[in-house]
Amino acid sequence: MQFKNRILFVCMGNICRSPTAEGSFRSIVEKKNKSQNFEIDSAGTHAYHIGNAPDKRAQEAAINNGVDLSGQRARQVHESDFYYYDFIIAMDKDNLNRLQSICPDDSHSKIELILDYSSESPGASVPDPYYEGKFDEIFKMVYSACVSFFESIEKKTNID
Repeated sequence: MQFKNRILFVCMGNICRSPTAEGSFRSIVEKKNKSQNFEIDSAGTHAYHIGNAPDKRAQEAAINNGVDLSGQRARQVHESDFYYYDFIIAMDKDNLNRLQSICPDDSHSKIELILDYSSESPGASVPDPYYEGKFDEIFKMVYSACVSFFESIEKKTNID
């Protein structure tokens, strides 16, 4: 049986940033022919958009970069996620803090910021494009961090 790295990307509503990260990471994994080593999902810390597809602007920015988000649907983070996922990757500091505050004490999940994997802006938050736009910029920022995140997992786990 193959070991799987279980990864959950999280933002507030799960319609812009975390679906972009999920789609980006899935695309990277598929290009490397490593899908069998990963289980990838996204969720929101809030229940605003449960069941909705990603924002059309996020989908457009992704498709312009060869990534399809159309099959994704928003969901809220659940307590069981803290027991199931190896990595819970927050898009910003507010959601990181929220995840840390609701994380059960006996969880094994590693909760981190996505941009901690960015060489340009470690420790920073991915800006929320919902009101400000800049979806193409956000896509490139998230995709780049996802490439580094994948490389870090590849080194640590020696995936085949």
